[in-house]
Amino acid sequence: MLEEVERWLADRSWSVADRPLDQLLAAKRASGTTVSVVLPALDEEATVGAIVEVIRRDLIERPAFPLVDELVVVDSGSTDRTAEVAAKAGARVVHRDGILPRIPAVPGKGEVLWRSLLATTGDIVCFVDADLRDFSAAFVTGIVGPLLTEPDVQFVKAMYDRPLGDAPGQGGRVTELVARPLLNLHWPQLAGFVQPLGGEYAVRRSLLERLPFPVGYGVELGLLVDALHTVGLDALAQVDVGVRLHRHQDGQALGRMAAAIYRTAQLRLSRGHLVRPVLTQFERGPEGFEPRTHAVDTEERPPMAEIEEYAVRRVA
Repeated sequence: MLEEVERWLADRSWSVADRPLDQLLAAKRASGTTVSVVLPALDEEATVGAIVEVIRRDLIERPAFPLVDELVVVDSGSTDRTAEVAAKAGARVVHRDGILPRIPAVPGKGEVLWRSLLATTGDIVCFVDADLRDFSAAFVTGIVGPLLTEPDVQFVKAMYDRPLGDAPGQGGRVTELVARPLLNLHWPQLAGFVQPLGGEYAVRRSLLERLPFPVGYGVELGLLVDALHTVGLDALAQVDVGVRLHRHQDGQALGRMAAAIYRTAQLRLSRGHLVRPVLTQFERGPEGFEPRTHAVDTEERPPMAEIEEYAVRRVA
């Protein structure tokens, strides 16, 4: 490990317990900083309501001074009751296609996160996946905390244990097999991130609006790499928030995720194009193994600061 990364681990890796809620509220009140929490959601009716309820209870209603100013669920085309459940729990629900309708939406998590910048106003934007179980407000306070107390920090990722069923520490298979090798080999400054692909991270809006967003599964790696090049390692941090329990993808879905992440890395290494941006996988059918070919996400959205509607909103 680079000496620079060893120093970074000592200086920029914290625990959620390092910053009690009272300290964060005092820092927020003094600075006037506003905080938006965004939950990207697709068919998450089983979990999204409980997450919203915890954030509203512990970070909006219970404190004398709210830590979270805005709680938004961006529904990316759910076919279940995700939007209804989230609204009933107290979130403002916005549909992906209703944000920036001039630009037709494409499927993908990164697309939702990019559009959420137009649907929110907070100085700090905190992203939380909507499939978490046994959710704790520590996922929000942990990653928002350094942005309220450390002026030089601009991007904070959560780190946690990811059990796979009953096996501790076996989750994050794409992280260990694809993302971590890529980062260690090509961006060794980022080798200290425990969960580089984790969906829980908080970023200053002033940085987010300057970054391009891969539209699909590559968004987490893309934002992390681009943030490193934009603001440097010392502006990045991570906070231990405990254990993350969530729904796990099957092997086929993980393969598609891995391909998108590799493509995102490849684009940043060469700013070129894949010769054949598709992935063929196999499923057993009545007559043996049958090929299924999927497109690999190849589109990226430009920095939000370049979008006319966003610029007009800022002026207004």
